[in-house]
Amino acid sequence: MSKKRLGKGLDALISKSQGEKREHEIKDIDISKIKPNPFQPRNKFDDDSLKELANSIKNKGVLQPVTVREVQYENYELVTGERRWRAAKLVGLKTIPAIIRKFKDTEMMEVALIENIQREDLNPIEEAKAYKKMIEELNITQKEVAKKVSKSRSSVTNMIRLLKSPPSIQEYVSRETLSMGHARALLPLENKRQIEVAKKIVKRDLSVRNTEKIVNKLIDNSKNKNKKKKKELEPKWVKAREILADRLGLDVDIKDKVSKKVITINCKNYKEFEYIIDKIK
Repeated sequence: MSKKRLGKGLDALISKSQGEKREHEIKDIDISKIKPNPFQPRNKFDDDSLKELANSIKNKGVLQPVTVREVQYENYELVTGERRWRAAKLVGLKTIPAIIRKFKDTEMMEVALIENIQREDLNPIEEAKAYKKMIEELNITQKEVAKKVSKSRSSVTNMIRLLKSPPSIQEYVSRETLSMGHARALLPLENKRQIEVAKKIVKRDLSVRNTEKIVNKLIDNSKNKNKKKKKELEPKWVKAREILADRLGLDVDIKDKVSKKVITINCKNYKEFEYIIDKIK
């Protein structure tokens, strides 16, 4: 069974930018005249993997050309193939075979994201930032992003939610010290508490299930603590509430604040409000 391709695939996106014209010219371009894709979502390139690719290029050359767009005369930006370009620079090549095509910024962003997702090169935080950037730059919805990258809307939503985590948690996820599941489980907590629990997870190698239990327990403890903080009304105020409610024939509530009592008289409409005014005249 053939492997399902992501979205329409890079070939379709690239040919679309040329009005479905597939003929192209491969040209050797000065490496120093090429700059990285400004919309590249990938922040880190594995050094060992890059060195392996560099050795392969040294022995066999660049077997697959990179794709670029011309931004000024004989000055280019990468569309696809940044690893090959970086590896070729490591080897010391002066030129690299490239396909020159016209791309809009929106197409550059889309192609760069899909290329990395297809090859599973992005960590979850990079992927989440790429989705967020697509939404902001292209002015599209999460649903539309999901359609472009052939993922469910919930998957895109969960990815973007990771960006609500504190920076240190995001770094853990980027380095795969914590999984996406761990990070999502921590989200209901305040930032400071998230970081505290994250350190415990790493130290004890806790599962996502155990993390969820810890988070739920902390939330329950916090609720119980807040309940205990609420002061009970003194008996005389309880009696005052009952007398006032009886006199007015309406629901009355008295809350004990730090330095005062707050009395609330609940009325359904303005007519009841006028009734209250008449009573206290």
